[in-house]
Amino acid sequence: MPSKIQEISHTSEIRIRFAETDPLGIVWHGNYIQYFEDGREAFGRAHGISYLDQKNKGYTTPIVKTNTEHKLPLHYGDVATIKTTFVNSSAAKMIFKYQIFNGKNQLVCEGSTTQVFVSHVGEKMDEGELQLVAPEFFMNWKAKVGLLDE
Repeated sequence: MPSKIQEISHTSEIRIRFAETDPLGIVWHGNYIQYFEDGREAFGRAHGISYLDQKNKGYTTPIVKTNTEHKLPLHYGDVATIKTTFVNSSAAKMIFKYQIFNGKNQLVCEGSTTQVFVSHVGEKMDEGELQLVAPEFFMNWKAKVGLLDE
C-alpha cells in the first residue's frame, strides 16, 4: 500500500523592489510576510487551491498565526526564491511552511502561517462562520493531490 504524502511544495521567484527596502537597501523585515503570501498565491495557482478557488466555493481563509525567522538579508534588486510547502493536517486549517533563498541559494528567512476556513455571506468577514470541519471542496482537493489515504 502506498504511503500517504505528508506535504507538497511549489517554488516561485520574486525580484526585490526598491520600495521594499530601508535606506540601506535591505529588505524591511515586515515584507517577508508579503513574500510568504506571494509564495502561497503561487502555490495555490499551481495546485488548484487559490484564494479565488476558495472564494468561489464560499470560503475565505484568514491567517491566525505567523512565524518568521530571519537569517540573512535580502537587498534591492535581488532575485529570491520562495519554497512554499503545504503541511498536511487532519484539522480544518491550512498550514504552510516557507523558505526564502537568495541568488546564492542561501537560506535568508523561514517561517510558517496557519489559516482557518471561514464561510462567508457576501463580502463581510463579520458575517462569516468558523468551520471546525474541513469543507468538502478542501477534502476533495487533498484527495486529488494525494494527501489523503484512499
